[in-house]
Amino acid sequence: MKILVISSEVAPFAKTGGLADVAGALPKALRAIGHDVRVVLPAYRTIEDKVAAGATDIGVSPLTLQVPVGRSLQQAGVFEAVLPDTDVPVSFIAERTMFGRPSFYGYDDDAFRFAFFSRAALDLEIAARGWRPDVVHAHDWHASGAIAWLATAGQGDARYAAMPTLLTIHNLMHQGRAPGLLLDYLGIADDGRLEEEGRGINTLARGIYHATMINTVSPTYAREIMTPEGGCGLDGLLRRRSYDVHGVLNGIDTDLWNPQNDRNLAARFSADTIELRAKNKKALQHKLGLPQRADVPLLAMITRLDAQKGLDLAAPVLHHLLGRHGGDAQFVVIGTGAEPYERMFREMAEHHRDRMRAVLAYAAELAPLVYGGSDMFLMPSRFEPCGLGQMIAMRYGSLPIVRATGGLADTVDDWTTGFTFDAFDAGAFWQAVTRALDRYHQDPSGWKGMQQTAMRRDLSWDASAHRYAELYAWAQARVRGW
Repeated sequence: MKILVISSEVAPFAKTGGLADVAGALPKALRAIGHDVRVVLPAYRTIEDKVAAGATDIGVSPLTLQVPVGRSLQQAGVFEAVLPDTDVPVSFIAERTMFGRPSFYGYDDDAFRFAFFSRAALDLEIAARGWRPDVVHAHDWHASGAIAWLATAGQGDARYAAMPTLLTIHNLMHQGRAPGLLLDYLGIADDGRLEEEGRGINTLARGIYHATMINTVSPTYAREIMTPEGGCGLDGLLRRRSYDVHGVLNGIDTDLWNPQNDRNLAARFSADTIELRAKNKKALQHKLGLPQRADVPLLAMITRLDAQKGLDLAAPVLHHLLGRHGGDAQFVVIGTGAEPYERMFREMAEHHRDRMRAVLAYAAELAPLVYGGSDMFLMPSRFEPCGLGQMIAMRYGSLPIVRATGGLADTVDDWTTGFTFDAFDAGAFWQAVTRALDRYHQDPSGWKGMQQTAMRRDLSWDASAHRYAELYAWAQARVRGW
């Protein structure tokens, strides 16, 4: 199949979170099983700067687009690259006033910026290059404009008509709300309001309504978003589309995340040489100025500092842990995000200065050493569509302690590959931590067995890529009336 992937982030070119990892790894896995995949994302300032500096991995396309938005045409340029170690083409929509800004998101006109991007992505491949995909795969609200346009105004153009679409929901909380003018900007007639009167346009809701097929990034999350508690106001719409909503668990790039060849580790290791992990723990302690002790458990978090991540549960549990054990536990956190949480961890690290370190920065080179050197990895999330941290931690032998929600429930097996708890409650989290500590101290051979089981679990994209191919085929069949 010919597959057009439209995403606001694609690793390694532009990344703020897990969306980029998926949009970078899935096309690679699809290409490996024989599909023709093309990827489009915006040319953010970081991309423009690389091109201006003469980067060899990104080139300037001779194409110039005239994108129909509003009641006029707006010009955009195009940069070109390929996904690393593949022949998957990647195109960047370049429009400096929209994308040449300090941050990817966070602007009042975000909905219009990404509506322009969505429309330009379609015109680039289909109109300018004459490449008609068998399916358009749009990620999150940022690309939902492409789905809404294809299902409405696009039906009047033979180049775009009857084109199957798949919408992947990575995080239902972010919906891309905009004024009603957004429909006019996209050239879409409002055929009956999906949104409540006076609440403007909900870009993600429009994508859900019009997509041929829909998926979330884990089976449990697919069920959770159809409930009032997890639906973020869209559960009714999703229940009406429930027959077309599927959960496909994310994988991780097992070539990139591989403790056997990761150059950021002090000692590389496998499940069969797990005793070498101890060198990474010692190196991590040394690097962060913690006492170099092999006999104490080292717990870690690598996370976006956001309320979704259960940080309000983490604070009392960590205070109790680090105070109660009087130095017999250590904790490391890497992350950036909301200022109150940065301040919280900064103050905690100051209070527990002999047992805790907070790296409040983007520290990509340090992360593998944290995964490979910590004993336990904490993810007490309020909700988690999929989560990649727990899978990377398992791959590196750090046993996750997670709340059983979304993809965490689908990937971590209690007492087998990690430890889980159900209620979003500090007491429940503490009990899970206590169970992990007891196993760590009282049953070293059982702990090692859990680590090896976790490391040997298949967390690759192979199975998920075949599942996505199945969804594409279903979308084609639906459009053909089969």
